[in-house]
Amino acid sequence: MKRNIVLSLPNLLTYGRILAVPAVAFCFYFEGTTPRWIALGLFVVAAITDFFDGYLARAWQQQSALGRMLDPIADKLLVSVSLLMLAGDGTIGGWSMIAAIIILCREILVSGLREFLAELQVSVPVTQLAKWKTTVQLVAIAFLLAGPAGDTVFAYTTDIGLVSLWLAAILTLYTGYDYFRAGIGHLITE
Repeated sequence: MKRNIVLSLPNLLTYGRILAVPAVAFCFYFEGTTPRWIALGLFVVAAITDFFDGYLARAWQQQSALGRMLDPIADKLLVSVSLLMLAGDGTIGGWSMIAAIIILCREILVSGLREFLAELQVSVPVTQLAKWKTTVQLVAIAFLLAGPAGDTVFAYTTDIGLVSLWLAAILTLYTGYDYFRAGIGHLITE
């Protein structure tokens, strides 16, 4: 693989998003509000790179197989680890765990479906609604990462995060069904 592809800015942004995952998780091992603000800051920067890595790769014609492989992995790692850490510390609990489970299950199912369809050389494009789902999901997680620290500044921070998480879960069900419906014809013919 060419060095200029491996070290292109879009790929460097993706590597940074992957490196942010353990850093966000690490913040949960400390008490107080400061680690939550640090986790939120890391998450927001990582989420912003999700937009710019793809945009820059297309704009600068630096799209690569490496980037196409790592980008969705980085996204899923960031979302999954954040949800797990939030569930582990109790920010997401009770019935809201169902929303987190829906999101995690959809991520795994769609990844599996995409991998299967890739073997058949069938591409399933990302829909506009799926992009909105991702945006709502990232906003929900950001509010939840602020969680108790955010509640000291604005009393409803965690509540907004939980409501947004449920909205993301509803969009997740719909877009997951959409992807499954698009791929089912290929599954049946195999």
